[in-house]
Amino acid sequence: MKISARNIFRGTVDAVRTGAVNSEVDLTLSGGEKLVAMITNESAQALGLAAGKEAVALVKASSVLVMTDEAGIRLSARNCLAGTVKAVTSGPVSAEVTIALTGGAEVHATITHNAADELGLEPGSPATAVFKASSVILGVPA
Repeated sequence: MKISARNIFRGTVDAVRTGAVNSEVDLTLSGGEKLVAMITNESAQALGLAAGKEAVALVKASSVLVMTDEAGIRLSARNCLAGTVKAVTSGPVSAEVTIALTGGAEVHATITHNAADELGLEPGSPATAVFKASSVILGVPA
């Protein structure tokens, strides 16, 4: 599969909680990090999602926010993956930030140059990738 999403995470489903319209899916990545996805019940059924099943989570870099100081902040976003800035690549319009997670995975975020400067992002600095559960697209091996 070729896809434009910069963030492709492989993992195992821990739990599927079915609501009236949507299902909340907990996924553990190979490095131990946890992700939460919110998908329709129809999609969860069509993918055959159940605890123990392999799944792939896709998140566009433009859906990822970067946070450097979470002291005293509580967020409604379900996915907050802490790591270390691996690289900051400046482009003509925006900057791409790569955050290395402790388990070995990487998260890519596309943010404005001003945000990268204001956050003081540079290789080696701590940072957290933040994204909503509804920004996660799930797939399963065919």
